[in-house]
Amino acid sequence: MADQTQSSEQKRPIIFSAMQPSSELTLGNYVGALKHWVELQATYDCVYCVVDEHAVTIHPEPAKLRKQTLDLAAMYVASGIDPEQSVIFVQSHVPAHAQLAWVLGTFTPMGEASKMTQYKEKSDKHGANVGLFTYPVLQAADILLYQANLVPVGEDQKQHLELSRNLAERFNHHYSDTFTVPEPHIPKVGARVMSLQEPEKKMSKSDENSNATIFLADTPDDIRRKIKRAVTDSGSEIRYGADRPAIANLLELYHIASGEAIGAIEERFVGKGYGDFKAELAEVLIAMLSPIRERYMQIRNDKATLNDILKKGAFEANRRANRTLRKVYKKIGLVELE
Repeated sequence: MADQTQSSEQKRPIIFSAMQPSSELTLGNYVGALKHWVELQATYDCVYCVVDEHAVTIHPEPAKLRKQTLDLAAMYVASGIDPEQSVIFVQSHVPAHAQLAWVLGTFTPMGEASKMTQYKEKSDKHGANVGLFTYPVLQAADILLYQANLVPVGEDQKQHLELSRNLAERFNHHYSDTFTVPEPHIPKVGARVMSLQEPEKKMSKSDENSNATIFLADTPDDIRRKIKRAVTDSGSEIRYGADRPAIANLLELYHIASGEAIGAIEERFVGKGYGDFKAELAEVLIAMLSPIRERYMQIRNDKATLNDILKKGAFEANRRANRTLRKVYKKIGLVELE
């Protein structure tokens, strides 16, 4: 894989992205991120990480963290990320992440770190600790280790990517060009997946109401039940509109799952009620998600194969990361043993 990857590195821009193993992935995670990650493989040299070291900032139960880390890695593959095309690995399997974070921390002013909004939000919820404060610096190390040209970002991550860019430019200015300064990769705007119970809010994996969220590992019966219980607007017309947020959300879901234009969906359900619409919506969602779930179960239950995928990914990730770290250590004056 190394030779093959070296060749691809020379030809294609590098994309880095990651998710934290905090809970099950939702339909929103698939539509907003994973589906795009799969598409990017055709054009870019993709490095996809499960950031388990970020997850320990809120002290999760150890057995749960281990399970969710493997769950997430399996879901990457089940969603279509190909370990023969992309690097798939777990953050803690590459020590250079923590090592580079320490160096970058010496280039991060306290004032800049204190402005990170996620630190304020998570500190209010989980209690302040130094790990939460330096979380964005570790995130910068994640990106810069792989000389990423592009990083897919949503609105909530733009601030962290800006810190990564600042640190890369600061280090390069001080010591000479070492890091690629990453640019944001803004995916084409797709439909926002909203809560089935509160359609004015985004679908969330942390929603306390399980009926509000469709998870990628949900069974067909789970999906039918959740769609049946989804809130609707007053009246019975299947019509898209800002004044009908609940039905607009369900129509968006139908469009996402089937690829059919919303106008065509509206026409087919003229004169029909919510019951008919919801029943058909559930089936098109099942048709889209069942293959992912089945592949996920197959991979997750094959421990040897999943382990091999992560070992292969860790080997390649370490090769790339250590190449960058050696440059950094040499430039800052650390002694390398011969």
